[in-house]
Amino acid sequence: MEQDLELQGWLRRNGVGATFRALAALVPGAAVVVTDAERRVLFWSPEAERLFGHASAAVTGRPCPDGIVCDDAGPRPYGAEVRVRRADGTSVHVRHYTSVFSDGERSTGAIHALVLDAAGHALPSTATAKSDVTEFHGLITRDPGMLQVIQVIRNVAETDASVLVRGESGTGKELVAHAIHLESRRRRGPFVAVNCAAFTPTLLESELFGHAKGAFTGALAARKGIFAQADGGTLFLDEVAELPMELQAKLLRVLQERVFVPVGASEPVEVDVRVIAATHRGLREEVRAGRFREDLMFRLRVVPIFLPSLRQRPLDVDLLLQHFTESFNRRGPRVVAGFSPDAMRALLDHPWPGNVREVRNVVEYAFAVGRGPIIGLDELPPELREKRRDARAPSLNAPVAALLGGEAERIRAALEDAAGDLDEAAAALGVSRTTFWRMRKRAGV
Repeated sequence: MEQDLELQGWLRRNGVGATFRALAALVPGAAVVVTDAERRVLFWSPEAERLFGHASAAVTGRPCPDGIVCDDAGPRPYGAEVRVRRADGTSVHVRHYTSVFSDGERSTGAIHALVLDAAGHALPSTATAKSDVTEFHGLITRDPGMLQVIQVIRNVAETDASVLVRGESGTGKELVAHAIHLESRRRRGPFVAVNCAAFTPTLLESELFGHAKGAFTGALAARKGIFAQADGGTLFLDEVAELPMELQAKLLRVLQERVFVPVGASEPVEVDVRVIAATHRGLREEVRAGRFREDLMFRLRVVPIFLPSLRQRPLDVDLLLQHFTESFNRRGPRVVAGFSPDAMRALLDHPWPGNVREVRNVVEYAFAVGRGPIIGLDELPPELREKRRDARAPSLNAPVAALLGGEAERIRAALEDAAGDLDEAAAALGVSRTTFWRMRKRAGV
């Protein structure tokens, strides 16, 4: 009793309302709602605003939004796991704890604590059903162009043909190479990746082909190169357009004869390696500029694969945002239910010059700088928060225009790399000549 009196005095001195608000804000991911006997909202915590998307001023004094503190059948069992619909139409999984108050005859209201369930975080109700999403060795899409790429990967994996993957930085060229490896007969062999732009010409030759003991200063022991390490498997050469001319001849010999000579050695080494190369530049342009051997280009691009940029596949943006959110939720400690409407608008309007890699980085940034279950606009990188002013009025058919514009870009790139050969360009896109003709007509190319 004496302790109760002391507590009551402490509450009076500090203010009951201020104390209650401080208590309600102590647990991240826990929304606190107070309702009266008629389920009108008397208190709506800041965490409830973030979790459910309703502003406190919009709900206080009014009936609690449907489905948040009770179901159609009435109050829920203590600790019930429920899926609650947010203001923006998405859903979030919470555990609902309730303490009911009464005056001895009837209920006078209740305090509700709705705690974000880490095992079942938000799932956007507007997202496409899982049956409409293709997940293929790390490639996640529902875009028609990417689905064509996946079909080409499946087909080419059945052969040992050299593959050249074209695409902007961050589109997933290494994922494509790895997918080909995993679908091929070489799947039990090694998969080795090297970025040709990461080494000086001298170091790159030693890195690719190895060296003998004493081949140069510091070569205290013989070293196997990447080709030898990849024997029986697949070698992925990223940014192959950066290869210096003197190494291109040596690479061509490996592709033609399956042999190479390590730096400083005299005996050739035989290897059984499938080579998959990638570049963000057109090799034909490099050949015309005198920076790349034409015979090597033909050896590398037996099968060209063109990866669309993310701005060419707008259907995949929200899918990738959800995928990376789920990935970081599993890592913890922060668990995110979704994005605020303002944040989602900024994300969907962003042109994504860094492609899929940029999506991952943006989600990781938001997880690192923010707290709470909802990622708000202020938790996104500065370049996404800045308002862009476009002098042109947006088209009513902007999504359609984006799709057609992306398709046109892919068709032009395929025709350019195929030097105008329609059959070769169609094969690179994984379609028949007739379908390719229809695509050109539709895209106005």
